[in-house]
Amino acid sequence: MKALIVSGDLFEDTELLVPWYRLIEEENEVDIASITAGTITGKHGYTVPVRFLLDEIDPVVYDLLVLPGGKAPASLRKNELLLSIVRHFFSENKPVAAICHGPQILVSAGVLSGRKATCYKSVADELKSAGADYRDEEVVVDGNLITSRIPSDLPAFCREIMHRCRKMN
Repeated sequence: MKALIVSGDLFEDTELLVPWYRLIEEENEVDIASITAGTITGKHGYTVPVRFLLDEIDPVVYDLLVLPGGKAPASLRKNELLLSIVRHFFSENKPVAAICHGPQILVSAGVLSGRKATCYKSVADELKSAGADYRDEEVVVDGNLITSRIPSDLPAFCREIMHRCRKMN
């Protein structure tokens, strides 16, 4: 199984690192992509190597997309390449996992109408305006979509990601 994590500077450290390590632990191949080359730095100072720029990504080769939160989604959501990658995952019914502010990217991609989802509380109105059925729960699974609210939801978030990955293997 091959996963793609997309983020940028000021990501919420645990929301990127925990799913990344869990995926690797389960022997999945994981690539990290961003809008800048080199490394990205989290809100708490952790750095992560960027393997690919978004324009180097072929979404066809990936089975799972993970969108961590923090402040990175605010700038990433403006990137049309990322939005087209997200739309590809939805059109192919591939799993997409977004936590905290990560669902803002899904709002910009226009893929949430009629979908059950959750997010960080300050983003809830935006999800509702995009047509999502907002739920204030630690993890919400709606078909290929897995969403969570905050770092303390990571155990449930990762459990559902791993459950989906095992189904694909």
